[in-house]
Amino acid sequence: MDWYRNRNLKEGHKRCPEEYLDKLELRKYAENTVKTYVHHFETFINYYSHIKPEVITEIEIRNYLQVLTREGRSTSYLNQAVNSIKFYFEVVMGMPNRFYKIERPIKHKQLPKVLSKKEVLFLIDHTNNLKHRCIVSLLYSAGLRRSELLHLKLEDIDSKRMLILVKDAKGNKDRMTVLSPTLLKELRTYYKQYRPKVFLFEGPKQKAYTASSVLKLISMAAKRAGIYKKVTPHMLRHSFATHLIEDGIDIRHIQLLLGHSSTKTTEIYTHVAETSFNGIKDLLS
Repeated sequence: MDWYRNRNLKEGHKRCPEEYLDKLELRKYAENTVKTYVHHFETFINYYSHIKPEVITEIEIRNYLQVLTREGRSTSYLNQAVNSIKFYFEVVMGMPNRFYKIERPIKHKQLPKVLSKKEVLFLIDHTNNLKHRCIVSLLYSAGLRRSELLHLKLEDIDSKRMLILVKDAKGNKDRMTVLSPTLLKELRTYYKQYRPKVFLFEGPKQKAYTASSVLKLISMAAKRAGIYKKVTPHMLRHSFATHLIEDGIDIRHIQLLLGHSSTKTTEIYTHVAETSFNGIKDLLS
């Protein structure tokens, strides 16, 4: 939590109450979740800077959410705002289920955006150096989230069992995923060349590689590869799952590799897999 407590803020800007941070810390919420909750709750209490947070009413909360809606904020943004507010009143202030009547926006069920296998390999071939190549290859071949890749440590790579240990993933769960034999060869060469000390991929001063750096290197590789759609780290995870379905891997196995709590979440990839459409006859022929 030091990153939050040591921030320099402009004069008059309200900080999250200390007890809000304490609850997040005690519940061991993931760093990204903490940042999201703090950002949204701070934005909320500064919108009502003239009112003490503990006396803000349901009417004011609803009015605030209407403002966000009119600003064109996404469904995800609105739900995160609601979660951060509910956390304060229900968890920090001990008022369980106080705001059940607060409306949540309906989630849009969007299909995952994926790359073809050819596009993924083309993307890997157009990375700038060995380090970047290993990052993109690992995101795809192990189905990792970007945050999971950034927190990987050297000891998490089990070359004897050809597995990768993913610690404290989404939902504070550990899981195992596959280590590609092709990638292992490149990782060994990468290790000899870059000599990381703690994290598998390190930036300056042996700190973990940054999320923005991963996003940038993938975007640049996509441009060099002539892939004109917007390519993101998570698109590689989507592609991993989709390609496994196309290869006939059981969906329960894919669920475990991705760390999903239910196969219902994993089933979305059947909607974009080529094998779901290959048997359909051409009606125009």
